[in-house]
Amino acid sequence: EDYQESVLGNGIKRVAIEASHTDWWRKYVGLEGDVIGMDSFGESAPGEVLFEHFGFTKEQIISRLGL
Repeated sequence: EDYQESVLGNGIKRVAIEASHTDWWRKYVGLEGDVIGMDSFGESAPGEVLFEHFGFTKEQIISRLGL
């Protein structure tokens, strides 16, 4: 835990962006952080269409983080 705090820091909002399952990251972003990812599967489309569908575009991420 001390090592995690020394690497991740305190007092900042953490965000993880994962083009896969999100649960693993929650322990690192903390209660104030956010994880952007996919928790479902079975979609089929070109990559750029899926990224937009799942919220991975730059604009969607900026909006979600309130920046």
